[in-house]
Amino acid sequence: MAKKKTLNTKVSIGRLKLKNPVMTAAGTFGYGEEYSKFLNLNNLGAIVVKGLSLLPKQGNPPTRIVETPAGMLNAIGLQNIGIENFIKEKLPFLRQFNTPVIVNFFGDSIKEYAKAAERLSRVSGIQALEMNISCPNRQAGWSIFGTDPKVTSKVVKTVRNATDRTLIVKLSPNVTDISLMARVAEDAGADAVSLINTITGMAIDIRTRKPKLANITGGLSGPAVRPVAVRMVWECSKAVNIPIIGMGGIISAEDALEFIMAGASAVAVGTANFVNPRAAQDIIAGIRSFMSGQGIHNIKKIIGGVNA
Repeated sequence: MAKKKTLNTKVSIGRLKLKNPVMTAAGTFGYGEEYSKFLNLNNLGAIVVKGLSLLPKQGNPPTRIVETPAGMLNAIGLQNIGIENFIKEKLPFLRQFNTPVIVNFFGDSIKEYAKAAERLSRVSGIQALEMNISCPNRQAGWSIFGTDPKVTSKVVKTVRNATDRTLIVKLSPNVTDISLMARVAEDAGADAVSLINTITGMAIDIRTRKPKLANITGGLSGPAVRPVAVRMVWECSKAVNIPIIGMGGIISAEDALEFIMAGASAVAVGTANFVNPRAAQDIIAGIRSFMSGQGIHNIKKIIGGVNA
């Protein structure tokens, strides 16, 4: 009787080795501990924690979340406990698992980005950094770091010089050509890019004639954005040589496989965590089931496998 082949779901993101390609998306999984009673964190490819800044941030006033058809708008305002509180209060819990921890971080200026990266790089138990460049930039009149190629290049180069950890750059979809931004990030020293972040949207209460969000606009996530995200991942896969982490409306294994076939080496599950706290774990099982059913023994045989 022939020996049954084992399924190899291991992928690499820079120097980061993952047991499978499924991670959580920043801002949807808290700091990990909040979801630990629902699923085994050791089963995940990686845990991406809520975005951190140098100092604690209160975020925007309510209303901050609005449900939309096939998705949600959020304007949380990047509320977080700050890097020092995370290191002291949250990281010790995460160190007990054999799943890599990726810290998403941001800053109000290039200097703050560099300081945050340097501080996080001095701490054990953090395997990679994901820099969110979809943030306002005080030095550029509150424009967006991720929409100006020159600013993107400068901030990524500065952070690259401040850290020896695997550096992932999270791209904004609110640009004309996301593949250009991916190339800029790669040339500036990124080990990988992740995409997409939320798409700017708005909802109005027709009875009060007022925006439903206190911030007026917010970030649209959920299944509504998935076709856009898959397209952007595919475009970037043809433009860069570094790994891509795909995200945007992934609810099922089938959704995740779309991203992988479009060229993503890994995927991040976001809004689905609010609907099903076991979503990431279920998606991992679904990917394995698909591979087994298709006679595919190595996940790498699927990456970029779309016939287009």
